[in-house]
Parts: sequence; C-alpha cells; structure tokens
Amino acid sequence: MADVAVLIQRVRSELGDLSSPFQDTYLGADELSTYDLSETGVNAVTAKVTTVAPPTSTVLVPDVDYVLDPSQGRIVLINAAYAPLRHGQTLIVRGVAEGVFTDADLETYIGDAVAQHAYGRSVTTRYRDARGHIRYDHEPVGLENLPVVEEPLVAFLAAINCLWTLATDAATDIDISTAEGTFVPRTQRYRQLMQHIGDATTGLQGRYNALAQQLNVGLGRIEMFTARRVSRTTNRLVPVFVAREYDDSTRPRRLLPPIDGQEYDDESGLPSPAYPGLWG
Repeated sequence: MADVAVLIQRVRSELGDLSSPFQDTYLGADELSTYDLSETGVNAVTAKVTTVAPPTSTVLVPDVDYVLDPSQGRIVLINAAYAPLRHGQTLIVRGVAEGVFTDADLETYIGDAVAQHAYGRSVTTRYRDARGHIRYDHEPVGLENLPVVEEPLVAFLAAINCLWTLATDAATDIDISTAEGTFVPRTQRYRQLMQHIGDATTGLQGRYNALAQQLNVGLGRIEMFTARRVSRTTNRLVPVFVAREYDDSTRPRRLLPPIDGQEYDDESGLPSPAYPGLWG
C-alpha cells in the first residue's frame, strides 16, 4: 500500500520544494493585532504570548485567541487580552513552512497522477467462495494496491503536473528592457521550466516515459483488444465478453467497447426500409 505522506515527500524532493521550520517574534506596542509571518503556506503553527513582569507564558488557542491564514502567512489576534498586543507582551509564533505547494495541493496532484497512471488497470485475485466455487475478484488499481516499483512513477507524474502549474504562472512574465540598458530576462523562468518538464524523450517526462515503457504501465502502455464482429444476418454487433480462466465459474461479464463514426449519422429523418431486429 502506497503511503500518501511518503509520496508527498518524494514529490517535494523532485521539485526541491522542501518544508522548513520557522519562528517569528513580535513585540507589543499597543497598536497591532495583525502580524504577517515570515513564511507563507504554513502549518503546524503554535503561538504563545510571554510577559516579563510578571514572567508568564500563555499558549494561545486557535479560533479563540487568534485566527490564522495559512496560505497568506498571517495571524490575527482576536482575544481582547492580546488584541492589540500590549507593551511588555511578546508574541512568539512557531511552525513549518510547506513551500510553494501545500500538502493538500500535493495530495490532489498525487490523486490525479494515480488516476492517470493506473487508468484501466485492475488486480485479479483468485479465491474460493463459501460454496467451494473458484471465483475471481477484479479490483481497480489505486493507492491501496499500487505496486511498490510504480511509486516513483506516480511521484514523477505528480511532479510533472506541478511543474505545468508553475509554467502556467510563468507564461505571463515578459522580458524587461529599459532605456538605460538594463535587461531582465523574466521569460527565462518559463523556458527553464519547460526544459525540465521535457518531452517524450527528455526531461522529467522522458524519465517517466522510459520507466513506464519498461514496466508497460501508464496511459501509453501496450494493450490487447478484441476486434468486434458484425453479424451478416442482422448487421448488428456480436456481443463480446471478458475472457475468463478455465476454472472461473462466475457469470460472463459483457463488454461495451465504444463505437466510433457517430458523425456519419443520417439526420434526414427518412425511414429506412428495414425491419428492426432482423437486418439493416
């Protein structure tokens, strides 16, 4: 079973977006109740107020003594005893800065990566039921049963999706050139991100594709399909069923492959000289 926390750490390592602890100290001046932290995207925050005379230390309670905006990195004191922070009081805030992407963001990217990487795959388990019949259980591939060897591939794919988000943000940057001869190549960030993402054979995308091809997994894996036959008698598609093992006693499972060519539908409304269910 793949651990989401381990995958998040893998993705952070690939992006170089590691979390780091921080500590901010603010001295009271009977003026402010809102303070901007030194970091944004914070979690695991603890806040306390200390005084010198008399020497005390009070741990603040979230949503009672203060309100925290994790994404913006801002703390607002709401308790009248500390809002505003008075002379002689010191606010100490400790926490962890998650980096550019929060853990919740990376969990979403990992979920998308698993859905893309394991699309159309299932794990087949053979067992004997209470009546002694041999049965087969088909469980879709997900985080719960993802093979260990494929965990780095999911991390690569999630990192690629994260880099595309950063590239979209950098795509609006333009180069700056002044009359004094100063030139700031802001579009270089976008080019570097696209080079790191790469294509089918280079960059992080090429790295994922090479390993996925060796394991024959992912959206580009080689698949086997059953060609559908049309009955010459009724001109209807012959039913196709899932291939089963020799000792599989479960009922046949019908397949419904997509039918292309709907753009050729006759929209004239003229009836066809055919008898439904027989031919035509």
